Amino acid sequence: MELSKKQTATQSQKLMVFVLTMALYGLATLFTELIPSFQAGLVEFSVEYFLFIPLTLAMLFDPMSAALGAATGELVFSEIMLGQFGGLGELEKFLTVTIGVYVAGRLVKDPRNYKMVGFAAIFGTALQLFLGMVVDICKVQFAVEDFEAVPGLPESVFATEGFAFLNDLLFSGILFCLLPTLFLVPRLYGKIEPLLGMAPRTEKNSLGGISLKMVLGCVIAFVCAAAAELLATSGLSLIDWETDWAGSGTAIAIGLVIAAVVAIGAILVLKARSGKEQAKAE
Repeated sequence: MELSKKQTATQSQKLMVFVLTMALYGLATLFTELIPSFQAGLVEFSVEYFLFIPLTLAMLFDPMSAALGAATGELVFSEIMLGQFGGLGELEKFLTVTIGVYVAGRLVKDPRNYKMVGFAAIFGTALQLFLGMVVDICKVQFAVEDFEAVPGLPESVFATEGFAFLNDLLFSGILFCLLPTLFLVPRLYGKIEPLLGMAPRTEKNSLGGISLKMVLGCVIAFVCAAAAELLATSGLSLIDWETDWAGSGTAIAIGLVIAAVVAIGAILVLKARSGKEQAKAE
């Protein structure tokens, strides 16, 4: 079977990217639950997420499949598997993660370009954090949530949220998003695409950069995310539940096992697919 002339994916290929991203990122988000945070004065050092996993896959494969897989993986393994679900409130994180990863994936036309990969990785991370910050500010400005001042900072929601944004971006954004993505993307380029029967991405066969249609779609998605979070915070969360064992060690252990099984299964399917393609080629 010949590789596609353009870096386009069939529905089965998109599904594989979705499942692989969901399992790997879901596994990573469960690990973050086990990592403690450290406070040094006003600065809190905590691992927000290992976003380099979906960023890497979005830059090598179909960006939308990787973005939706990451958002779904976090929702399923980090929330539902741990016995908690926030209803409408979960939509905000789901959509902002999807937007950040998707935009980063579309920015990269050639994964061999280190500068573009690095810019896209930090931009996608900053975009997701910025959108979350804007939603948090809106909740206070529209009086659906009380403002909690931080000692040592000006009693302003803009200062507090801005500081939290920079703190997360400079710590988690650089250490667990930018640097791993810069390391993985160029090294995996050309090695894992054939497992899905796809041609490696180049400037000639890429999906294209940022378009007006894409920007409008992201804006609409963000408005929906902000509206859902405001409604959830004001009390209209619809389906909202939490079990007695939510966040327990047992729940985390079970989630890790299930996520690992799904991830291994997806990898084995990719290997089997690659073996069949090689056998046909011979």
